[in-house]
Amino acid sequence: MNTSMQTEITNNGVNVEALLGAREALSETPVAAKFQWRAESKWINGTHSQTTINKFFGLGEEHNHKTASTFDTDHPAIFASEDKGPTPVEYVLVGLAGCLSSGIAAVAQNRDIQLHSVKASLEGEMDIQGILGMDSDIRNGFDSIKVVYHIEADASKEDIEALVAQSQKRSAVFDALTNPTSVHVEVA
Repeated sequence: MNTSMQTEITNNGVNVEALLGAREALSETPVAAKFQWRAESKWINGTHSQTTINKFFGLGEEHNHKTASTFDTDHPAIFASEDKGPTPVEYVLVGLAGCLSSGIAAVAQNRDIQLHSVKASLEGEMDIQGILGMDSDIRNGFDSIKVVYHIEADASKEDIEALVAQSQKRSAVFDALTNPTSVHVEVA
């Protein structure tokens, strides 16, 4: 009797071989790992602005995304605004969710863990008295951010927790939120 074994291949849509190859190549030429991400923003009206992402520098040269992306920011009507888009701080939550989730997919792929569903709920706590200038002792940014993941995968709870921990460890957005970043604002 001839039986064949079927081998299941993990496919979370991440080309880990290419990522590991890039890491290897960059270890030989670390200057190529210096990237500059860019955004161009214009004020529309009131608290409404529009920001476009298209160009960036990396691997020693200029690049364009396949498609330029445009993002509207505004404030809700309860702030006497027109609510033409999410607030800028909500985009911070979007960035954090996207960075952590893509990291989870990459780490899972590298560890041969098949993902079935990855969902995150994020909550950012903020006291707006600082932004409104009511109390200079209250910071303008988030007091805290809570991220809760619901992940279905062919893995134990401990393995899933390890995926999330490794993603958090390598997340650029998590790092930017939890460590001081030098930001310079000037008028040209």
